[in-house]
Amino acid sequence: MTDQPAPHPATGLDDVVHQRVRLGILTVAHQARRVEFGFLRTALGLTAGNLSQHLAVLEKAGLVEIEKGYEGKRARTWLSLTPAGDRALQDEVTQLKRLIHQIEQGSSAPES
Repeated sequence: MTDQPAPHPATGLDDVVHQRVRLGILTVAHQARRVEFGFLRTALGLTAGNLSQHLAVLEKAGLVEIEKGYEGKRARTWLSLTPAGDRALQDEVTQLKRLIHQIEQGSSAPES
């Protein structure tokens, strides 16, 4: 058995979730449970096209569910987290906490 160091917390970050905009989308959706596209676009300061691209990535990964419908005569798009999206967000938060803890403990330099 070799004395392998524990993997660095950064290796546990999910590239799909960790991207700034997508992390913001998942966080807002987690807090709201169901969020309207326009609200999300405004809250995150995005263009409609940019938000749509990020939502497509999250939907393809199975992290969000997108629902289209009408509110009165206006077309609306809502999104909500899937159970997998909720788990992915929780996993990301756990990894970020591990990373922060490592930095605060001053153990970011590997031991020789």
